[in-house]
Amino acid sequence: MTPRSIFTRTWRSFHFQLQIEIGTLYYPILLFKYSFHSSNSTRSRKDARLRSKFYSASFPDLDDALSSFNHIILMHPLPSIVQFVRFLSALVRMKQYHTVLSSSRKTDSLGISRSVNSLNILINCYCRLHRVDFGFSVLGKSLKLGLEPDIVTFTTLIDGMCKDRGFQPDVYTYNVIVNAVCKFGKTDGATGLLKEMVERGCEPNAVTYNAIIDTLCKDKLVAEALDLFSRMRNKGISPTAVTYNCLIHGLCSLGKLNQALSLLNEMVVQNISPDVYTFNIFFDNLFKEGMVSKVQEIFGIMVKWNIKPDLVTTIH
Repeated sequence: MTPRSIFTRTWRSFHFQLQIEIGTLYYPILLFKYSFHSSNSTRSRKDARLRSKFYSASFPDLDDALSSFNHIILMHPLPSIVQFVRFLSALVRMKQYHTVLSSSRKTDSLGISRSVNSLNILINCYCRLHRVDFGFSVLGKSLKLGLEPDIVTFTTLIDGMCKDRGFQPDVYTYNVIVNAVCKFGKTDGATGLLKEMVERGCEPNAVTYNAIIDTLCKDKLVAEALDLFSRMRNKGISPTAVTYNCLIHGLCSLGKLNQALSLLNEMVVQNISPDVYTFNIFFDNLFKEGMVSKVQEIFGIMVKWNIKPDLVTTIH
């Protein structure tokens, strides 16, 4: 190799390295990396804008709302149920009730957990579409899912019935719902309904109170049940044998036999006739505690009231 060729090759190598250093020459791989980074950056900014718009739940029309929804459900991670509730609320404001229902089914298929607020929106849409029966189905589903209905849930259903059937709810209407809620052990919802009744000028009766008192006692919330019992009497609503039986059973289950006996005496004084169930509660608990003398005393009251024992009584 001649000195000239060596010089030429050296110069070309030096010039090539110099171009790389000063940035006037790029390898194809460098161009690819730059292009990929630029594309990612653009996509990230676009995703951020889409999320921001969806989270704001501010849409000029239905098409814009659905376009935003269809983009957002393809993203990862998905928004929370709170954000989807805001989206559904925006559709309700547009009076797009059918769209709310279809969008909700889509979020269900994506595995988004439901909330009481999302279920309330569904109930509201069904009521506005004159399908209160479907609204009650949603209520049943929410209870099975372990979700606690709130006052909005029941108010929406009651309003739906009124608009659908053209009548104002009375105490019997409320009692049906209170009983249904109590059967699921949802005392907070039941007490919320009680307050709602009063605010709407519909006075609860003994049946309303009995349902809630019974549920509270079964949950061993006897102190709360006694407080409600006191409020019931203060409102001039006379307790029944059912009311006392619930409280007596609740007190006995906590071992508070003396308080239970005081309630029995109160029944006698107020001329409220105990029934065989009342006495069976006492016999069961007094025998367990070995209080034989009290058993004889209770049996004497039973005879005085001419209450015939049943099979449960005779077993004791």
